[in-house]
Amino acid sequence: MKIITKTSDLKDLCELAAQETFVTLDTEFVRETTYWSQLCLIQLGLSEGAFIIDPLSKELDLMPFFELLQNPHLVKVVHSGRQDVEIFYHMTGQIPAQLFDTQIAAMVCGFGESVGYDVLVQSYAKVSLDKSSRYTHWAQRPLTEKQLDYALGDVTHLRVIYEKLYSKLVKEDRLHWLEEELAILTDPKTYEIDPYNIWKRIKVRSPKPRMLGILREIAAWREFTAQRRNVPRGRILRDEMMLELAAAAPKTRDELSRMRGMAAFLSEKNRGEELLALIQKGINLPLEDCPQVKKEVASPPGSSALLEMLKLLLKVKADKYNVAAKLIATSTDLEIIVRTSDPNVPALEGWRREVFGNAALALKDGKVAIGIQNNRISLISLG
Repeated sequence: MKIITKTSDLKDLCELAAQETFVTLDTEFVRETTYWSQLCLIQLGLSEGAFIIDPLSKELDLMPFFELLQNPHLVKVVHSGRQDVEIFYHMTGQIPAQLFDTQIAAMVCGFGESVGYDVLVQSYAKVSLDKSSRYTHWAQRPLTEKQLDYALGDVTHLRVIYEKLYSKLVKEDRLHWLEEELAILTDPKTYEIDPYNIWKRIKVRSPKPRMLGILREIAAWREFTAQRRNVPRGRILRDEMMLELAAAAPKTRDELSRMRGMAAFLSEKNRGEELLALIQKGINLPLEDCPQVKKEVASPPGSSALLEMLKLLLKVKADKYNVAAKLIATSTDLEIIVRTSDPNVPALEGWRREVFGNAALALKDGKVAIGIQNNRISLISLG
C-alpha cells in the first residue's frame, strides 16, 4: 500500500506524476458536521500504480500537490469531480488545470444521465466494485486495508475508462462537445457562493416582496455565520424558521421569544438583537429594492402541444446521436423555446444547436413536422 504521509515523499510523487500524460484523481472527504468539506484522502493514479496521499498527516504539506494541479501539460482525470474541484478551489483559490470528467464524457458518449462510476468500471474494465466502504468515516485513523483498497479502486480503473472514452470522443469528433461541458466545471463562478442569493434556494409558498426582503437578509446572515464558524447552515437556523420569521416580522424580543422553536436560538448572547436588526433592515428596505416575484407569462395558444412535440424531437435527436437527452436540453430550455419569441438558452448554442436547436426552431416556426418515414420517426420538411 503506497501511502504518502511526508512532504518529501509527496514532492517525489508529484515530480514523477508531472512526467505523465495524464493522472487519475479522486478524494474522500466528510461534511456532515462542517460547512466546508474536510479533505481526508487524495488518490492519485499513475501509469506505474496508484497512491494515497493523507492530508491529515501532521508531517505533510500539500503544496507540491497543489502545484501539480496547476500543471497545464498534465491532464487530471476525475469522475463526477465537482465536489473535488470545489474542495481544491476553496483550499487554493484556483481551479485545477486541464480537467477531464469521465461522467460528463460518458454522457456525451451515450451512457445516459449522471452515469455512475461503477457502471463505467463494469462496462470498460469488466470489474464489479465492492461498495461496502462507500459511506465510511474517512476522517478516522487508522484506516483499514479494505478502506484503502476501496479508495484506490476509484483511480486505478479510471485510467482504462479515460483512455476508452477519449478514444471514442476522438473517433466521433465530439471532443469539442466535452470542452463546452467542462467549461462549467472549470468556471470559478460555479463554486462561488453569494450569501445574498441563498434565499432563492428556499421554497416560498406565497412570496411577497417585503417578506422576501427580510428572508434575504436573514439567509445572508446565516450563510456568513455558517462559513465563519464552519458549521452546516441548519445548525445556525433552519429554513422553516427563517420563513416563519420573514412572514411574522417580529419587532421586539418578546414577540421573537413567543415564536415556536426560538428558545434555544435566543439562549446565545446577542442572538435576538442581531436577528431583530436583520428583520428591521428588511422592513426598512424601499419596496423597489426588495426581491420581485416574476409573474407567470401566459403561454401562447398551442404551447402545450408544441412542448410535447419538442420533447419528442429531443428524444429522437438523443437517440440519433447517442447522447443523454438532459445534456442536450433541459425541460426549462424547452419551455423557454415555446414561450419566448427570441429564446436564449444553452440548447440553442454550440454543438447543441447543431444537434437539436436548429431543428427545434424550425419545428416551432412550422418549417418542419414530425412524422413517420420508413417505420421511423423523422423530421419532414414543409418546404
